Formats: sequence, structure tokens, C-alpha cells
Amino acid sequence: MSKHMYSTANLSDKELKEQGNRFFSQRKYEEAINSYSKAIIKNPDVAHYFTNRALCHLKLTRWHDACTDCRRAIEMDPNIVKGHFFLGQALLELESYDESIKHLQRASDLAKEQKTNYGDDISSQLRIARKKRFSVQEDKRIAQEIEMQTYLNKLISEDRENQIRNIEVRDDMQDDEKEMKIREIEEKAEKYSHELNNLLSKVDENRRKREVPDYLCGKISFEILQEPVITPSGITYDKKDLEEHLQRVGHFDPVTRVELTQDQLIPNFAMKEVVDAFLTENEWALDY
Repeated sequence: MSKHMYSTANLSDKELKEQGNRFFSQRKYEEAINSYSKAIIKNPDVAHYFTNRALCHLKLTRWHDACTDCRRAIEMDPNIVKGHFFLGQALLELESYDESIKHLQRASDLAKEQKTNYGDDISSQLRIARKKRFSVQEDKRIAQEIEMQTYLNKLISEDRENQIRNIEVRDDMQDDEKEMKIREIEEKAEKYSHELNNLLSKVDENRRKREVPDYLCGKISFEILQEPVITPSGITYDKKDLEEHLQRVGHFDPVTRVELTQDQLIPNFAMKEVVDAFLTENEWALDY
């Protein structure tokens, strides 16, 4: 047995964890995983060892491995912020948006309860997950409406052909009457098809606009502004988000880092009117 192997084997789980941290800071993620794994073998009851290893898996884009470690950590400690946060990130990459949002929201709630400063990292990931889920739902709706449009056009065409066949086999009508009737059938079918396609094209046009502009969203939570306030730096935030930032993170503007206190916040009524007008015309944005 080499001297290095002997010394590593005799390290405590905490020492192995610290070794893993050093490797991680050097971006040696494989080595860090190895150290965290040895720490887990020595003491498998420490949730943070699993979240540390999960973060390495995230860096190496091993999403499933990250999920496995995070779930183990959450089983041991349901209130571990990093467990929910890293799990939410891995699930986001795996396109499991509903579950990703659930864990990211839990991480956000726990961070606030525990007064832990994660900056805007959790909120940013939560916003991304919600936008991606919304995009997937939009794509699904578009596909369904295209399928419906194709189906309805097919029905119109089949109905036209059936009517024309029925006219053509009738013995009680002259040829010129048949031609006139067939033209009427074709014109009516063309009118129905045109109206249908025109209606759905308007739906498509409206759908292309279904995105909340960034300027209507808060700079901290990235949610639609509920109660806009403006700081002396001229930046608009959601009042609730900014008050939490001042209490939990520090008394400074999150963007400009200029000193800021709660009594300096001024309601931004102009932005409130813009947000309300947008929501009135776009009720879907309430679920955005």
C-alpha cells in the first residue's frame, strides 16, 4: 500500500469532505467526487456530503447522478436547501419541469425561512424553469391546434366531395343545374376552409405575443411585478422582493450595490398601470 493510499484511508469523513472541497475549488470534480464518496462510506448519515457530490455531478452534466444524491440528502434532511436547489437544477436539465419547479420553490421558501443568502440564484433558476414549462405547454397547444386545423379541413373536404358525388348521380337534375350546384358546394367549402384558417391564423398571431416582457418582471424574483417600487438609483423592483432582500441580504440596491434603506422606496405608479394594462389584455400571464 502506498503512502498516499495509507494516508487517505486514515482520514476522517470530515477530513475527506475538506479534501473534496479543495478539489472542487480547483475544479477537479472527479477527484472531489472520489473524496466525497469516501467520506460517505465512512459516514453515510451526513446529508451535506451527498449535496457536495451532487454539485460535482452538476458541473459534469451528470443529471441523473445529481438527482440520486439530492434525493438521498432530502431523505435524511427534508429541509436541506441545497438538496432541493440542486435537484431542481438537475430536473430542469432533464426537462422534468413540474418537479423541478416544485423543488426550486421549496428551496426558495426554505432559504427565506432559514435566512440563508443564495443571492438571486434560486429565483433565477425558478424563473427559467417556469419559462421553459410555459414554452413546452405553448408548443403542445400549437401542435394540438395544427392537428385540429388539419382534421377540420379534412372534414370540410370530405363533406364537399360527398355532396358533389351525390349531385353527380342524381337523375332528376339537368347537367347545367348540376354544374351550378357543384359550384355552390365548392364555393361554400372554400369559404368555410378560408374562415377556419383565417381564425386559427389570428390565434397563432396572438400566441406569438404570449411572452411577458422582461421590463414587467422584478429584478429579484423575475416574477411579474405586483407592487412596483423605484429606488434612488432609478431601478424598479417588486416591493415584497426588495424588502426581503434588505432584511435578509443587506441594505443596498441589488443591482447598483448603492446603500439603500426601506424608507427610500417610492411606489412606481406608472409601472403599476403598465403591468395592470398588460394583465387585463393577457390574463394567461397570471399563470406565467
